[in-house]
Amino acid sequence: MDSTTAGGPVLARYGTDDTAAPLVVLLHGRGSDEQDIIGLAPHLPAGPAYVAVRAPIAEGHGWAWFANQGIGRPVASSLAATTSWFGRWLDQEAPPGRPVLLVGYSGGATFAGGLVLDQPARYAGLATVCATLPVDAGLPLTPGRLQGLPVLVVQGQDDVVIPPELQQQTWEYLHQHSGAALTAHRRPGGHGLTATDVALVAGWITTVLTAAPYVDRPVHDPATTPAEPAGTPGDQR
Repeated sequence: MDSTTAGGPVLARYGTDDTAAPLVVLLHGRGSDEQDIIGLAPHLPAGPAYVAVRAPIAEGHGWAWFANQGIGRPVASSLAATTSWFGRWLDQEAPPGRPVLLVGYSGGATFAGGLVLDQPARYAGLATVCATLPVDAGLPLTPGRLQGLPVLVVQGQDDVVIPPELQQQTWEYLHQHSGAALTAHRRPGGHGLTATDVALVAGWITTVLTAAPYVDRPVHDPATTPAEPAGTPGDQR
């Protein structure tokens, strides 16, 4: 794993340096950083290029993707600004045509959801763990907005960090209105990234990439369940 910066976001990378390989972007939680979440990459399928991006807003001892107007509720103007910032970087990193999957935890997943709602055709898939979509940040939550897009949502049954009403709105929109090709799990436990979550994300990445017509390289499913990740990559607040 290595970190890079050249006037853009601070990045940490893992896996292939093939610029034609599918790109999996890992987005950390509020108050965390790219080094924390890139630690998931060794537990995810071989084949894609993995890059973790540091959020642009200083937050305590870490970084955040947007200013909050409440837990899980981005300030719309802040989210719009960081979405534009991220898009400029992504256009250089992965020109249109290169498949991009977003994998986010907590605040990073809310940000990822905003990216996908803003430009659903830009992305090949979205995995959101212990989070909410930005349901009241001025983004379209119209029927069929994510039509056919592979989406993984993982929620903790006892998560009290993310307001339950936002979790429920997210769950209902993805199931009933979004049109996404949805894989959904509500697992025991609260707000924290678990080995079960990592295994679900790994299996989902494998399924998405092996089903996609652009993949012409082997992508394997890890033979064993990964060890519990050390620490939790930030909390959404």
